[in-house]
Order: sequence, then structure tokens, then C-alpha cells
Amino acid sequence: MKVNQQLQSLNNRLDKARRKLAGAKERGDKAVELQFERDIEACEKQIASLKKKQSRELNGQSGDIKNLPFHRELTKAEQADMGKLKKTVRGLVVVHPLTALGKQMGIAKVTGYAPKAF
Repeated sequence: MKVNQQLQSLNNRLDKARRKLAGAKERGDKAVELQFERDIEACEKQIASLKKKQSRELNGQSGDIKNLPFHRELTKAEQADMGKLKKTVRGLVVVHPLTALGKQMGIAKVTGYAPKAF
């Protein structure tokens, strides 16, 4: 399972446990409260771990991309015909500022990274 899918399932499980904990507190069921509190703590630890893993992966990816010798912002015409651009420039990596990678790298416009000038 991918990291994003694991995060989503853990967040769903955490939400479900929190709702059941609230119900147990209303009923005054101490044994069930303890069970769900432990489950919530375990989910929160796993979520934190996965977020750190995801951050490390993004750091590695952004480092690899930044090491490419040439980069520049892409024009609107190039963005409109991305297939043609990728066919002409081998090894081109396009980073959009609204993706997780783009936010990690701190770019403001759609930027292309390549081993050779384009």
C-alpha cells in the first residue's frame, strides 16, 4: 500500500475511534474508553511516522531534481502542449507549484528541470 493510502486509512480509523470514544464517554463505559484511547494514540504515532517518511521521500526527490544542471520556467504555450515538449526534451521533469513536491521545493511557477538546455 502506498504512503498516501496508508495515511488515509489511518486517518479514517482515527476518526472512527474518536467518534466511538465520545460515545463511550457518554455511556460512562471506562473499559471501552481506555481501549479507544490506546487505539487513538497508536494511530497518531503511525500517522506521525508516515508523515516523516513522506517528507524524507520528498526531500530526496527534490534534491535529485535540483541537481539537474538546467532549469527554467515554462511558457504558457509549452504548458499547453506538454506532450510535444517532453518528446523533444529527453529527461525533462516538470514541477508544478501546487503539488507537494513543488511546495517542498518552494517554486512559484511551473518549472522544467532537464540534464541539457531546452
